[in-house]
Amino acid sequence: MALSILVEPDDAVTGRLLGELGALELFRLAEGEDSVPGLSTVDAQVWRAQFRRSDTRTLEQNLVGAERAGIAALIPGDKEWPSALDDLGDRRPYVLWTRGTTSFLARPLNDLVTITGARASTSYGEHVAGQLASDLTSAERIIVAGGAYGIEGAAHRAALASGGDTIAVVANGVDRPYPMGHRELLERVADLGLLVSEVPPGAVPTRHRFLARTRLMAALSAATVVVEAGVRSGSMTVARRAHELGRAVGAVPGPVTSATSVGPHRTGSPASLPMPTRSSCSTSQTAPGRATTPCSTRPHRESHPTPSAMTPGAGCST
Repeated sequence: MALSILVEPDDAVTGRLLGELGALELFRLAEGEDSVPGLSTVDAQVWRAQFRRSDTRTLEQNLVGAERAGIAALIPGDKEWPSALDDLGDRRPYVLWTRGTTSFLARPLNDLVTITGARASTSYGEHVAGQLASDLTSAERIIVAGGAYGIEGAAHRAALASGGDTIAVVANGVDRPYPMGHRELLERVADLGLLVSEVPPGAVPTRHRFLARTRLMAALSAATVVVEAGVRSGSMTVARRAHELGRAVGAVPGPVTSATSVGPHRTGSPASLPMPTRSSCSTSQTAPGRATTPCSTRPHRESHPTPSAMTPGAGCST
């Protein structure tokens, strides 16, 4: 838990050292002056600096505050830890902070489907996202999304309205609803579903944390479906990461004249969703902030639901 407070998410260096050395030896190395395996002297200094930003008192206050707020924490090895995240290798989160029904995370991978898309969505996109989420919950699937405006909000609302289950993966503390316009929706998700974050309570969203979150949205589910997205949107990053992990990726087609159709229409393009290679998937040995392509260092999972099996008649193409 302490690592999530001290270190930014998606740090392959810390993840590698944690796996190789264990938590106690990692903290000893961070506090000392010994050489850091795989890092130059300069990179080791950069890596150590992040551990010196918070004092012990602040760390203890954050942990006590989380407990009082009813916020739970899961770490690898816990009964309800989602084993699907282990596919992220050195980029696996150190901890998951949660509010709600944590047992959702222990469900089989094929039970979870991620729906993502544009914040500036059209009425068509929101209608399709809602119908897709409703059909999936009727098939006893759990809807995973990011709680954002537009497509993701529509997916959460439809899942709840159908009496289904939904998980919101957020880039901020689970005690700080964001965006504020979705405060009521996210509180309902916490009450009836699950809020999940890898950053500690009180943490604010940042660009890096939004980008880091995409790997969790991709890894948690057997399939990711994009409903409206610009070609450079965060939703397309979720799709790319799902592809890198060997997950199924689907898209809902839209009008060729709409900018929000560009992303979904490119999901079948090799240039848009490149297959990972040995070089692109290698774990970076540089300091945080200089890491290369985030991909899995573990074998791909082979079992995925087909789009037709997930959503009969939902208009989803792969």
